[in-house]
Amino acid sequence: MSRSTAATLALAKAGIAFSAFPYDYDPDAPRIGLQAAEALGRSPDQVFKTLMAEVDGKPVCVVVPSDREVSMKKLAATFGGKSAQMMKPADAERLTGFRVGGISPFGQRRTVPTAMDETAELFDEVLINGGQRGLLVGLKPADAARAAQMRLVDLVA
Repeated sequence: MSRSTAATLALAKAGIAFSAFPYDYDPDAPRIGLQAAEALGRSPDQVFKTLMAEVDGKPVCVVVPSDREVSMKKLAATFGGKSAQMMKPADAERLTGFRVGGISPFGQRRTVPTAMDETAELFDEVLINGGQRGLLVGLKPADAARAAQMRLVDLVA
């Protein structure tokens, strides 16, 4: 597995310090983020999943703890919209340049408004997808927010 991805290259270019955490990706896992946390021996609330959604039909990226669900109402409000829904997997892959299960908020093909759940601030380091299946990157929440121009807000249900 290559540890050089569009996401890791974007972090390096931005001068963001990160650590690579490869793990055995299980495509049959019911919840990839939880499987990643277990594989790395980390708490699921420290491993964040990256989801692509639409607010009033416009694409957004949202990063939340792997053991939590996004509140669509909070998501819509965060981006000044009335309604939110998850993006179709094929659309998410086309927009980001990453495959589902490997979508990262860093180095996406097209920059979209992005938000991360504020619980990230509870940790010195959070793990977020590194741009391919089976690779997470560990970095400080403030660095993650800066690298992807993310707002830190309450997003979970």
